Amino acid sequence: MSLEFSATLAQRDFDADLEIRSGERVAILGHNGSGKSTLLSILAGSLRPDRGRAVLDGRVLFDLSPRRHRWLPPHARGIALLAQDALLFPHLNVIDNVAFGPKVAGRSTAQARASAARWLDEVGAAEFSDRRPSQLSGGQAQRVAIARALAAEPDLLLLDEPMAALDVAVAPLLRRVLGQLLAERATMIVTHDLLDALLLSERIVVLEQGKVAESGPTEEVLRHPRTRFTARIAGLNLVRGSYHANAVVDGDGLKIQGSVKEGAALGQGEPAAAVFSPAAVSIFLDLPGGSPRNNLSVTIAELEPLGDLVRVRSEDAAGHFLSADVTLGSVSELDLYPGRVVTYSIKASAVTIYPT
Repeated sequence: MSLEFSATLAQRDFDADLEIRSGERVAILGHNGSGKSTLLSILAGSLRPDRGRAVLDGRVLFDLSPRRHRWLPPHARGIALLAQDALLFPHLNVIDNVAFGPKVAGRSTAQARASAARWLDEVGAAEFSDRRPSQLSGGQAQRVAIARALAAEPDLLLLDEPMAALDVAVAPLLRRVLGQLLAERATMIVTHDLLDALLLSERIVVLEQGKVAESGPTEEVLRHPRTRFTARIAGLNLVRGSYHANAVVDGDGLKIQGSVKEGAALGQGEPAAAVFSPAAVSIFLDLPGGSPRNNLSVTIAELEPLGDLVRVRSEDAAGHFLSADVTLGSVSELDLYPGRVVTYSIKASAVTIYPT
């Protein structure tokens, strides 16, 4: 399912154009007040722009051009919005909460409950079927909310800060569930969390003052940010691969040792990502010794001043782009310059491994 969207709302200084290609997962980033919630509200049908047009898989959601006036109500749009709070119906048990969407779509009670049971099983919440929302933890409730959104079989899924209200031990588990369920599904994810963008999206759109300031493939935007906001959050290094004995090994044989995120579960060979900060990277001209380290031979591509620090952007032989933050004194002492081959060294204790 593809989306073409264009809308203007003067009251909120919002004037944005964007699109989602078929089955694409797009992360929407930006400061508070940048227009993220306005975008979701207009798409969901709870906020009407002054003018604009949106087409979802060939269906016109709204067309407010001067000579036309079409506005589909929220229930007719084929869009599901998942907020950061689960917002389950308190008077219904879990399975009836999830069955609500299919029933509204015209399915029989038996068909709706069968669909609900399938989606609860998909998100690992089948055991909660007979509970009331008040009997669920935050992570359990959010799993049920995901099942309810997907049971409605939306053409487009909108996620508004899906991990924001969750405990840090629960978020990795839910992120993994979403990663599995959102494959090949048109999704828009509003988030402040860089990991959500890295692990759940294929493309990033950055909003500033209600306008699209930056857009492109996720890792490309974060590697070469064009806005201050993106540059500030783009500080993490990430290596994707499969999990093997406290390490992530990618298809080129690069191995990064670390520790699995607390609360997450990973089996041998399962998809994973190793994440570490540029501040955790030390640069050496020769291989260092000492405590267990990941040592990577890289070629410096660029030196970027960041106040009292310099971000050293480099690439290894397999094409992995990695960054290190060092002092101005280190740049001079080590004689760092584009084209020089150095060793990036990262302690295993500074690397966190996440399921993907």
